[in-house]
Amino acid sequence: MSSASPGPELRRDWMKLPHSEPGNRIGIFGGSFNPPHSGHRLVAATALKRLGLDQIWWFVTPGNPLKSHSDLAPLQNRMRMASALADHPRMKVTAYETVLGTPYTARTILALRSMRPATRFVWVMGADNLASFHKWQDWRAIIGSVPVAIVDRPGASLSVMSSPMAQAYEKYRLPEEVAGLLADMNAPVWTFLHTPLDRTSSTELRQNKKL
Repeated sequence: MSSASPGPELRRDWMKLPHSEPGNRIGIFGGSFNPPHSGHRLVAATALKRLGLDQIWWFVTPGNPLKSHSDLAPLQNRMRMASALADHPRMKVTAYETVLGTPYTARTILALRSMRPATRFVWVMGADNLASFHKWQDWRAIIGSVPVAIVDRPGASLSVMSSPMAQAYEKYRLPEEVAGLLADMNAPVWTFLHTPLDRTSSTELRQNKKL
């Protein structure tokens, strides 16, 4: 459970779950976005287009349980920057995990599916997370509950072959050429999307800021 406070500057509309219609295909793109950058925007845009999604929701987490919070910017700052970056009518940014009281993806997905049972959710993530995905809490529950789309990131292409998740679920991998079918399929199913790479990194941006 997260102890992060929304803070006095966190807008009320950021605390709401975005609107969706029954049958919508919604991508859930979660992360700390510390800070958000053009590489995140490329992942979201690639998933939105290649998967034929109706919307993609950026879930800005209170804090990644697998990362240090020592240099984590306030949630309201990350929300403000992500909102400016997600400049597309079908991209929505939310801090709803703060309302749920959890930074864990498995619990977030469980709650979303319970609240919006007629919505087709897809978990979207950059391939730089693939190598450590098996360390996430209840990672098999994530794979077993919603389709998963992994978008290429610099230096991460080999993870699709070597990561524990990719090896364990290789037979459930959907060919990239038919990725548009992913959102309408039942889990477990996942696909890997290649795309021109943006080498921007949150870690490097934070380090450069300190120089």
